[in-house]
Amino acid sequence: MRLARIDTPTGPRPVVQDGETWAVVVDHHAPVLERTGETHPVDGARLLAPCEPRVVLGMAHNSGPADRLVPPQAFTKSARTVIGPGEPVRLDPAAGKVVVEGELAIVIGRTARHLTPEQVPGVILGWTVGNDVTAYEQSALDDKFTQSKNGDGFTPLGPWIETSIASPGDLAIDVQVDGATQAEASTSGLAWDVVEQLVYLTSHLTLGPGDVVLTGSPSTSAHVVPGQTSSITIEGVGTLTNPIV
Repeated sequence: MRLARIDTPTGPRPVVQDGETWAVVVDHHAPVLERTGETHPVDGARLLAPCEPRVVLGMAHNSGPADRLVPPQAFTKSARTVIGPGEPVRLDPAAGKVVVEGELAIVIGRTARHLTPEQVPGVILGWTVGNDVTAYEQSALDDKFTQSKNGDGFTPLGPWIETSIASPGDLAIDVQVDGATQAEASTSGLAWDVVEQLVYLTSHLTLGPGDVVLTGSPSTSAHVVPGQTSSITIEGVGTLTNPIV
């Protein structure tokens, strides 16, 4: 099942794809999706960020097997950095070098705290493409990542939420800049898998419906400058494209 948020003449709407149409629903997070009867053609619909998180977390040092030598750790990103497909990532000239990072993103479906491994699948609404934009040179100046992770538009998400991925453990990730592939990898390269991440995170804080976890960048980064366009494709999920301005 494919869930999204679209712009309509009367405002944003949560929708589910039904063939060639988006069917408006009351709430993506309800146990049973209740359709309102309103529909919009898929062709031509403007997609928004597929969720509205209150909490956005990214997994630190989770780019390869060697990272298992250190404990799992996460950083926070402001929910105000979230943008949707086609919206611009805005670079501050003072930030220095900026990279896009293609990552599988978890969208939480219900309240989650102190999860056991067996409980993890039941709290996941689905999966989307995440772009953990990072002002690379700022990371050395701020070990909390506040300066490097929170620029305007630094968390593109989309194009939708895919709920039907049975196993996220080996999904191909392709990162392109201006149509040329700059990085290729797989989620199999992550040091800490999805279950381990959510068990760790919910041992420290509560996650709720719509919250997002960026699962890590397994060598899926690319340098960008204003005037370019980034496109990140994750197998089985979709492609997220954003201009850099």
